[in-house]
Amino acid sequence: MQKVLIIGGGIAGVEAAIYYRKEGFKVELISERSYVFIYPIAIWIPVRTAQFDDVAFSLDQIAARHGFTLNIDQVISINASEKTVTLKTGGIRQTDHLVIATGAAKMKHEGLEHTLSICGAPEQSIMLREKIDALIERGSGKIAFGFGGNPNDTSSVRGGPAFELFFNLHHHLNKLGIRENYEMTFFAPMPEPGARMGDKALSMLKRMFEKNRFATRFGKKIKRFESDGVIFEDDSRLEADLIMFIPAGNGSALIKESDLPLNNAGFIRINDYCEVEGVEGWYAIGDASALEGPDWRAKQGHTAEVMARNVAHNSAITQGLKAGTKKTYQDHLNILCVMDMGNGAGFVYRNDKKALLLPMPIIGHWLKIGWGWYYKMSKMNYFPRIRGM
Repeated sequence: MQKVLIIGGGIAGVEAAIYYRKEGFKVELISERSYVFIYPIAIWIPVRTAQFDDVAFSLDQIAARHGFTLNIDQVISINASEKTVTLKTGGIRQTDHLVIATGAAKMKHEGLEHTLSICGAPEQSIMLREKIDALIERGSGKIAFGFGGNPNDTSSVRGGPAFELFFNLHHHLNKLGIRENYEMTFFAPMPEPGARMGDKALSMLKRMFEKNRFATRFGKKIKRFESDGVIFEDDSRLEADLIMFIPAGNGSALIKESDLPLNNAGFIRINDYCEVEGVEGWYAIGDASALEGPDWRAKQGHTAEVMARNVAHNSAITQGLKAGTKKTYQDHLNILCVMDMGNGAGFVYRNDKKALLLPMPIIGHWLKIGWGWYYKMSKMNYFPRIRGM
């Protein structure tokens, strides 16, 4: 039986493990955590719509269901020329067939320790909940949410979850009848955050901000964060008791310190089939890889899953396990988002041909809750996978 080593236990790595098993490979998945954290629904932890255990899904259960080996360990170095990875406790591993799904690091900002992120370490979702609870207990406060950019790779910007948590917190405070006691400001260095989703989605965001009297600070680069505010490039200041900030993705130290081929942001250069340039038998998928494509391209979970399924399929062809044509991720490059607002959602879709927005009052929120259930059930093979989800 052909063997594959997959490093990274996130959405991309889990999908790769499942589909390599479907293709008949013997699979070992190495993950630093014993669970996959379902980031798209983590937005509900800080506002108490979901608990941490609802979002953290045991990798043991998935591994047992699909018959792959789970190894909880940390990869501390990668050597492409020698085709080895070194584990913190498991030593040096030689592998001719590797899938790198280790995710990305975050852009460094001065004073970042004064912020919390819904896209950071899973534990930060609980810390955000505690900060929000403390503000509610206090009875008033100033709240600042935002996200940053990476000039070396615009695909690594992740603003959607910032908007979603912002809207959910607004809804949460409204339900408690205390929204008027809080100043809520959204900030971002780009003039029109959310523009990559298309004109219709951008217009909807603008209307929502106006309707709910949200303050904004757009188009100014972030100079630093302080314990009680955000300082911008012109030395203007945004005072805040709570700062939720999602830095743009950047190449991790593990990847940057390797001899892998990298782009200017430190992501792994791949071809359309997710094959690492110049390293036969090695693949990179998800946030660790350098996506090519239009300016609006974005690293999202569904794109990572497409890449994972493709590498399993392409590997089976390369290894002679089946006949067929290799698949490219470029054929599936799009933006797909159910932007949850606590009491509804907006369905956003964009590709090279169209950009659409479908408002979904009330039902949209429940559809996203349903997607969380579907993710778990489909990964366990209790529910058939729906094409495109």
